[in-house]
Amino acid sequence: MNEALTRLATSLRLEAPENRPLALAFCLACARRVEHLLEEPEVATCLRVLARHVDGLADAAALQAAASEAAVLANRHRGSRSIDGCGHAAVSASYGVAKALAGKAMEAAQYCAYAAVYASGGYAAVAERDAFESEHDWQLQQLQALAVRDAALLPAS
Repeated sequence: MNEALTRLATSLRLEAPENRPLALAFCLACARRVEHLLEEPEVATCLRVLARHVDGLADAAALQAAASEAAVLANRHRGSRSIDGCGHAAVSASYGVAKALAGKAMEAAQYCAYAAVYASGGYAAVAERDAFESEHDWQLQQLQALAVRDAALLPAS
């Protein structure tokens, strides 16, 4: 668990409806970071809907349809047959995309971090205490940067 990210998300009220654009932008950043791990092109297609939505080019109905499809795709992913399970990074990446499309920022971040670390070395990488440190740092920096950007776009009160 990324405690620093959790604290920042709480202070930003990331799960509040009025902060959904920020949450979705963060979800997109996390999912794009592991996009190369996706094995099913349909999941990548769903992720493109999120990108278009964040850019204002796809409506809420398109986002919801893609979120539903991504959830089904993630749940039916076959996983890995390799002995070390490195292929499971694709499963976690698929779940990360599904959570991202659903706007579940913290869950998306967790799945995406797990996918990135798993891809770097399977179970051995995940078992190391500090294996997640660089991913957690990256996620924290991304959310901070997005929050600053969003604050700069707000009209002065």
